[in-house]
Amino acid sequence: MAKQKGTGTRVPERKGRKLKKASAAGGLLAPAATQGPEEACPEGGSAGSDPELSPELSPEEKRVLERKLKKERKKKERKRLREAGMATAQHLPAKRSGAQLALDYLCGWAQKQGDWRFQKTRQTWLLVHMYDSDQVPDEHFPTLLAYLAGLKGQARELTVQKAEALMRELDEAGAGSPDRPLLEKTRRIRQVLQLLS
Repeated sequence: MAKQKGTGTRVPERKGRKLKKASAAGGLLAPAATQGPEEACPEGGSAGSDPELSPELSPEEKRVLERKLKKERKKKERKRLREAGMATAQHLPAKRSGAQLALDYLCGWAQKQGDWRFQKTRQTWLLVHMYDSDQVPDEHFPTLLAYLAGLKGQARELTVQKAEALMRELDEAGAGSPDRPLLEKTRRIRQVLQLLS
């Protein structure tokens, strides 16, 4: 048993030696391979046809070396473009905001599309922002109320508790100044409480 354990530790050492040897050979290949084929071998031959270096590298080592060389070429190309003043940034489509994703989720639920499925993050966003008319426009609020009618369990209980706490808070703070956004928020809270209580 002890000898078997001892032989198991020697195998990685051999692999480690091979990898070190390959990386040393890869370091020698890298400058010639990063140049163009004409620069690397002025005689017309290619760097890959060198009989001394090719047999030493296994297929995996060759792939690793090729990836490194490709990465270096890309880096040089980006640097050249940067120096030339060209923009290297690619125009990716902008990510949709959480508000847009949540409203799309709500509209998908209203249309009962076959691909609609429950998403906790979207529901949570809707429950947190449902009293804000900027986040959930008035045109989507009736749909949101219909969605809330189906709430069950702890989500329903917490929504009622938060709505009651907000109502108490608004009654205390809003008694002196009837502000338009405050009135809208109060109206929405009352509708939610009537629906869920």
